Amino acid sequence: MRLVIAMMKHETNTFSPIPADFQRFEDWGAQFGDAAREAYENTAMPMAAYIKLARARGHEFVTPFAGEAMPSGKVSKDAYERMSNAILDAVRDGCDAALLDLHGAMVSETTDDGEGTLLERIREIAPDLPIAVTCDLHCNLTQKMIDNCTALIGYKTYPHVDMYEVAEQIGEVLFRHMDGEINATMAWGNRPVLAQTLRMGTDDEPMKSLIDMCKSAETEPGVLAATIFGGFPLADIHDAGLSSIIVTDANVSQAGEVRDRILNTGWKDREDFVYKGEPLEDAVARARTLEAEVGANPVIMLDHADNTGSGATQDTMEVIEEVLRQGLQDVAVGAVWDPQAVKQMQAAGVGNTITLDLGGRTDMPTINTKGRPLTITGKVKTLTDGVWTVRGPMYTGVEVRLGDTAVLDTGNMEIVITSLHHEPWDQGIFTSVGIDPKYKKYLILKSRIHYRAGFASIERETVTCDGVGVTTSDNNQLEFVNIRRPIYPLDLINEP
Repeated sequence: MRLVIAMMKHETNTFSPIPADFQRFEDWGAQFGDAAREAYENTAMPMAAYIKLARARGHEFVTPFAGEAMPSGKVSKDAYERMSNAILDAVRDGCDAALLDLHGAMVSETTDDGEGTLLERIREIAPDLPIAVTCDLHCNLTQKMIDNCTALIGYKTYPHVDMYEVAEQIGEVLFRHMDGEINATMAWGNRPVLAQTLRMGTDDEPMKSLIDMCKSAETEPGVLAATIFGGFPLADIHDAGLSSIIVTDANVSQAGEVRDRILNTGWKDREDFVYKGEPLEDAVARARTLEAEVGANPVIMLDHADNTGSGATQDTMEVIEEVLRQGLQDVAVGAVWDPQAVKQMQAAGVGNTITLDLGGRTDMPTINTKGRPLTITGKVKTLTDGVWTVRGPMYTGVEVRLGDTAVLDTGNMEIVITSLHHEPWDQGIFTSVGIDPKYKKYLILKSRIHYRAGFASIERETVTCDGVGVTTSDNNQLEFVNIRRPIYPLDLINEP
């Protein structure tokens, strides 16, 4: 057989001011054709699992496109068409099946349902084409996505360390379906819950129990795949929110029963999906009381409102400023996006002292906030090209590109400053610039949950710091216009 294997991923924060043009995908290593295969075949990504399955069966395959970008604002029309057309052209050339690694929360300038629109276009070319799809745990599932694929599954981990495994699982389902061994049948549904990503860690409740229910369901005869999606709550689109999909062997009623069992539990636990924070000053003061000797593992401070992995600008300075004000010592920051500051540090040179207006380069009109830099003085400690390879359990083997990168050492704080956005889910954010994070007293990470992939093994305790940014967990700062209503917690409803 001839297969189309491709990746097209973006988590769109409709409140983000960061443009998602094709350059943003190129910055994160987007590739066409054989270069796409070469970039991902030896990684722990879904494409690698699909390729392994294809090779094991002796099938031919093409990899027309593989690309994703750090979450940001709406994907430009040009970028969406360039990526999707590469996949569509490969289908037009003729194929027997498609195995796709998508996200599930892509919003473009032309469609609120980037994945559903892509799948619909594929089926317009090849109406009966068998299609397997992997989606992120933060997928905002839609009817169009279900109507235009054969079998769909989502990750069961957040941080996402099972991407390879779920792709292997759904790929096997597709091939068994094509061989006539099974008849893959799907049932999906949702509940009006706009769960917050800080409350979706799969080691934590309420998500842990829902994932356990999915795993248990997959042990039932006839259930081929069971997924609960927390959804991506920073997408102001109609279908954002909690959803589930079940794949069974020709048993729609069974799929529906399992789906409702899982979703009803999610609805019952809806209050647990809402994050409850504390004033920033109090959080930093609490972190200060946790200080221990060097080598006792660092306290991690999450600047979660400025998490570029959910579409933030990665240049707000409020948490850093408060940590400096309260005098915490031996701190490392991963990372601040400020290409202008990097250029200034390159001009100054390693070992020299420089005063910068750091960060605050980006205005955030959706939360009525102007960028506010922080004037700071320090020594230029390190300059690099920002290229390194992930060795941890998430995105293993993928090359990271931070752009030109610098480290500013203020004496009590080392700040990693990058020219491209990147969420710190791997210790390489520090080790690539000569910092060993496990020997710091504090790490400030602009992350939410993904940091656990690389840092859970060394963290002593985590303190969430409610700073400023477009990944805020305060819904009162966000104006939702397009999302379906009523929906909890924007509306305090008692019935789904």
